[in-house]
Amino acid sequence: MKLTNGFDISSSALTAQRFRMDVISSNIANADSTRAKLVNGKWVPYQRKLVTIEPKKPSFEQALQNAQTNAAGEGVKVTQIIEDTSPFKQVYNPTHPDADENGFLMMPNVDVLKEMVDMISASRSYEANVTALNASKSLIAKALEIGR
Repeated sequence: MKLTNGFDISSSALTAQRFRMDVISSNIANADSTRAKLVNGKWVPYQRKLVTIEPKKPSFEQALQNAQTNAAGEGVKVTQIIEDTSPFKQVYNPTHPDADENGFLMMPNVDVLKEMVDMISASRSYEANVTALNASKSLIAKALEIGR
């Protein structure tokens, strides 16, 4: 096991959570975007995006070495960004330029409250990983002091 293995794990989690916060910020920024992309000559509203985070899978050689040395995991990574398939919100607003002939407007499937909860969750995870990183740093500093 490497001395800095805790740093590697925490830094991968920090990167993943930061990316997750960026995607959530994009969702919030586009919560009212009725013209996100053109599909078959018609504008489609913004579709909420979600981040998938999975543990890093080591190679066979690394897994064998980890099993022999009782090493910790390898951290996490962002594997994909998926679009939420929930239906768009239908709002009655006949004065909007994107409203259909009945006066209904298709709005993005972004719920700002849900996004804020996800943002709080991501920021708490980020803070927890900063705390773990600082604890690893402190442990290494104390170990070095013992050698004096």
